[in-house]
Amino acid sequence: MASLRKDLTKDELGRKVLRYRWIIFWIVAVAYLGAFFHRIAPAVVALDLQESFGASAGLIGLLASAYFYSYAAIQFPAGLLSDSLGPRKTVSLFMVVAGLGSILFGIAPTLELSLLGRILVGLGVGVVFTSTMKLLAVWFRLHEFSRMNGIFIAMGGVGALSAAAPLAWITEWIGWRASFGIIGGATVLLAAVVWLLVRDSPKEMGWPSVSELDNLGPVKAPTTSRISLRDGVRLVLTNKYFWPLAVWSFCSVGAAMAFGGLWAGPSLRHVYGMSRAEAGSVLNMLAVGIIIGGPLAGYLSEKVFRSRKKPLMVGSALFVAHMAVVDLFPSELPVWGMYLMILIFPLFSIAPAVVSVTSVKELFPIGMTGTAIGTVNLFPFAGAAVMQLGMGWALDWHGPSASGAYPVDAYSLVLRFLLIAAAVSLACTFFMKETFPQTRREFADALPS
Repeated sequence: MASLRKDLTKDELGRKVLRYRWIIFWIVAVAYLGAFFHRIAPAVVALDLQESFGASAGLIGLLASAYFYSYAAIQFPAGLLSDSLGPRKTVSLFMVVAGLGSILFGIAPTLELSLLGRILVGLGVGVVFTSTMKLLAVWFRLHEFSRMNGIFIAMGGVGALSAAAPLAWITEWIGWRASFGIIGGATVLLAAVVWLLVRDSPKEMGWPSVSELDNLGPVKAPTTSRISLRDGVRLVLTNKYFWPLAVWSFCSVGAAMAFGGLWAGPSLRHVYGMSRAEAGSVLNMLAVGIIIGGPLAGYLSEKVFRSRKKPLMVGSALFVAHMAVVDLFPSELPVWGMYLMILIFPLFSIAPAVVSVTSVKELFPIGMTGTAIGTVNLFPFAGAAVMQLGMGWALDWHGPSASGAYPVDAYSLVLRFLLIAAAVSLACTFFMKETFPQTRREFADALPS
């Protein structure tokens, strides 16, 4: 610090750190936007994929779910890489992989090569969330984490928004193959921006950490010790309070992503007879719900409930109630009711993940942030992969009508999947540990007012 003050005062250094961290945040937020875009895109082009490859709903479910399988598989190493190699190198390298995967998906002449493209996309974007959580833990204060996480999740909603109606319009204009080629090129370009501008900590810029600027010494300074993947995962998996959060993520977030990321689009077109553009417009509400719900969940946890457990319980209970109503009326909702149903859907299923991730972070030391979040982040995507494929099989079990559309009864079974998943997620909340009071007692004297 003494050498730094020869050129800049502490206030000047502080302003530099607090400004530059927002540059880093918005760059990785755009990367996360791209991850959500890739995640939701198959719902918009699902019927085009069926036509192009002559595939059944089960095979298209496998194609779309390949993203989630590879995304889930990378979560263990993503946590270790973010704690050891660092977020900047990790995100830059894997975003290139994602871009090449998207290009391959667009040009693939066979279903097998298209499947490989989706696997590469899932691997590539799968490191972004965990790496960003590590950046937030280093560049932002402890009491800012939940709020920043909520804003970050909202950017994912923007990505989902850009994958609904806009992708439907672009696909109508230049076709789905060219669309994914352009998306892949933009992803590679973004990887270069991350490499050039993102830094793992203020120390890499020759600046003091946020804790030093706040005169908090080691209270908020992240540990520099390294932990192996094996030991880190062991510590996480043997913590009994980790598992309710993991299963909640599998059921609540996983089920919502499975439906919203693929079968919501075909259900709107088959059950309600909507055009691609009309269905894309309704699917926009998924993104709007995430954009609203992410920051709202963080705010409610910090300022209203002052709890991690309570907002998860309330959100899960409302998720059960919501799916029970939809399950009773699978095809009778008016158009405005469909907009409202899709808007509410992520508010109670996906948005509360802001709170669950914060709770996981608070269960473990800051040096394990990447490993802990990477481990729990495996579960929603494993859930999405399993349930997305299962929903496809359920549709094939009923079989399409003569027109090629799946009947209401088939989609009713899909909705039953969601209701059961919501009920299990609610049950998990009763076994969660309250981390908010413990965290506040430990750091209350150190946090700035």
